[in-house]
Amino acid sequence: MKNKSSAFPYGVWMVIFIVLPLLLVGYFAFTTEDGAPTMENISKVGEFMPVLMRSVWYAVVATVVCLVIAYPLGYLISRGAGSRRRTLLMLVILPMWMNFLLRTYAWMTLLENNGLINRFLGFFNVGPFEMINTSGAVILGMVYNYMPFMILPLYAVMSKIDQTTLEAAQDLGSSFVSTFARVILPLSMPGVKTGIIMVFVPSVSTFIISRMLGGGGNLLIGDLIELQFLGNAYNPNLGAAISLVLLVIVLLCMSLLNQFGGEEEMEGALLDK
Repeated sequence: MKNKSSAFPYGVWMVIFIVLPLLLVGYFAFTTEDGAPTMENISKVGEFMPVLMRSVWYAVVATVVCLVIAYPLGYLISRGAGSRRRTLLMLVILPMWMNFLLRTYAWMTLLENNGLINRFLGFFNVGPFEMINTSGAVILGMVYNYMPFMILPLYAVMSKIDQTTLEAAQDLGSSFVSTFARVILPLSMPGVKTGIIMVFVPSVSTFIISRMLGGGGNLLIGDLIELQFLGNAYNPNLGAAISLVLLVIVLLCMSLLNQFGGEEEMEGALLDK
């Protein structure tokens, strides 16, 4: 009884802020303005498939870049000494203390045609380069803003890998590459999966980054949803339908990611080797 009563507030929270909003999205997605049932909203989503595919592609690229950069950083932080580890963690977390919009505005100042980067390159008679309002700027904004969400899960998992396990692999004749492939990588996969989800989900649904760094030529699905609720093309039913399709795509991607096996399976495979 005590466990059930202690979980009651969490259940109420989930119903109010998760279940009810999802039910409202589903209701508006399958009804007209008058409340009549319809499938027209879902069928219209196909008209925006290029925008949806662009959003997924940008999110995939940003997630891969974050993983490539964050993996060695997470490993170095996890192997660091106490004071060094705390300092590196502080440097990772520090940008998150600043407002999201301010961080994105800072990149606008850096990337614009008369920005700091082009001014610096001008001293060497190079440029100016068109960096703002490009797909590269949007992906850069995603990588910068969501990088900590990849580093921190990797660090949390890698810090639990016992140093004696790595030393035992080396004592048995394994090179660093072999130790990485057969010990570090399998044991760090839960952090990899968590980091991928935490970066991909906000990246595929972002709208502030694409608006500020991508201009009108890099419309993403998040911008499209916002236009249906707050823009001139006010149509909350269509916006709910697009949101529902995006939710299904995200759930499918997460399900596909989970097919690579859980933590216990990876550890079992490691022990078999």
